[in-house]
Amino acid sequence: MNLTARPTEVATLTHDRVYRALRTRIMQGDIAPGQALTLRGIGREFGVSMTPAREAARRLSAEGALTISSSGRISTPELSAERIEELAALRALIEVELASRALPRAHMALIERLQKINMTVSEAVAHRDPVSYIRTNLEFHRTLYLRAQAPAMLAMAETVWLQMGPTMRALYGRLRQTEPPHFHRQIIAALRAGDEPSLRLAVRSDVTQGLRLLAS
Repeated sequence: MNLTARPTEVATLTHDRVYRALRTRIMQGDIAPGQALTLRGIGREFGVSMTPAREAARRLSAEGALTISSSGRISTPELSAERIEELAALRALIEVELASRALPRAHMALIERLQKINMTVSEAVAHRDPVSYIRTNLEFHRTLYLRAQAPAMLAMAETVWLQMGPTMRALYGRLRQTEPPHFHRQIIAALRAGDEPSLRLAVRSDVTQGLRLLAS
């Protein structure tokens, strides 16, 4: 049995590694909106040639996470107020439905897990660490939504998160947050009570309230 990977397989694995790592950085707000990137810089960061860096950038551009100009300039998008409102509306639609579907499977272990994650969110706020804050905030939501057992819907939510990552970084700086999102506590309370209307309201408020500041 030949266990040696073919060159095309190695290239695919390399490209996928760069894509996933850069995708995570963008989603977690590690890159500011409008920040310019270069293929050379991406390649240097991940220790790869220009080709996998280019393929990763093209893939992220197709997902709306990067923009590539006609001259080849690569950057994270600077979203207009209209685009922010559109993505906030998508979050409200998709994530409220995911939370509602997760509610019947919200056992105590899940609620305790969400409480622990929210403590980590509080630590990120206390340390004024925007990247950790965004990462743990998304972990809170993803942990809940996984219980919905709706992978296509969750993938759509993650695409929206990806497009909004740099904008969420800007939002964090504007809010100057000193406390964890109080809507998280409402989400946990609604899950504990099995209260679907309250859960839907808390999730909708959580994913849209801050974004309204950027769109105004």
